[in-house]
Amino acid sequence: MARSLLGKPSPASPLLGLLIIACSQVSQDPPAQTISDSINAEDSPSDDFRYEQNFVFASVIGDSVFLVPWLTRTTTYTGQTVREARGWLARSGTWDAFYAEEWTTPPTQNPTQMLPYGNMRLLMQEGDIVDGIIFDDSVRRLELTFGDVVANWNGPRGEAIDLVEGAAYILDEQVEGLILHLARASTGATPLSGDWGLLVSGDSLQLVFAANLEHGGETEPLFTTWANIGQEERLWPEVRVGWAEVQAFPPARRDVPVSWFISSPDGSLEGHLEAVSAEIQTSPGPGPLLPVRALFEVAGDIYTEEELFPVRGLLVHERR
Repeated sequence: MARSLLGKPSPASPLLGLLIIACSQVSQDPPAQTISDSINAEDSPSDDFRYEQNFVFASVIGDSVFLVPWLTRTTTYTGQTVREARGWLARSGTWDAFYAEEWTTPPTQNPTQMLPYGNMRLLMQEGDIVDGIIFDDSVRRLELTFGDVVANWNGPRGEAIDLVEGAAYILDEQVEGLILHLARASTGATPLSGDWGLLVSGDSLQLVFAANLEHGGETEPLFTTWANIGQEERLWPEVRVGWAEVQAFPPARRDVPVSWFISSPDGSLEGHLEAVSAEIQTSPGPGPLLPVRALFEVAGDIYTEEELFPVRGLLVHERR
């Protein structure tokens, strides 16, 4: 039985610098207002388009994984664009939610472009490609570095996935790792994309999985799964990532998973994962069940036809 990870506030941990390598200018903010001044009555949720750009730095250190997730979302309505960006740092089971902002901007013809706001700054390459993310509030500074591309894939729902080499610097300590960039989109007329995650086993295995649907509907989600195994790239188009165990999360009046099993139809990919630590947040909703977002540090084993891989990483679960 997994130990309880829910309903406990995460202790804060100090954030110190990381470094991003980039060679272009910082993007400029457009006119913006806070989310409290946002959504107009004439904006119909059925007309919205949702765009995600998610970045996760991961490095296994000893018996834990060091994580820096940056998750962003842009939702377009008839009269405005609503943007959200959040950043966390997780190390040794401690989560620090160091950045959380929501704001609105006027309608845009380029909603997939990320924009800076508040204490978040971006370095961009030509073509609106993010080349760096910097957090600086004059007290704490957090940055990441991007290196060479390890792999890139496209998914059945238009997902764009990049794995790149990365490094993190904390004081005089340099931490080598991997950065996942996952970009995807959906419209008000189509089902929301589901859970996703990144698993690593040193240089031997890097695995990314993303669900076609949210959990909880009439149809069970299926996960597209991509992997680097040594020098070989592998694809499993329909993998089950089922819930082996759940725990109640009273603030959202929902159960959330804390243990998972992984299974491909042909048996060439199997595994199990356990939550090691978690950062779980809820937000207002029409009720009685409230939206929930959970970031899990996970550990477990992945089995292929050839080998067993002990893995650690991040799994993101969301119900909206």
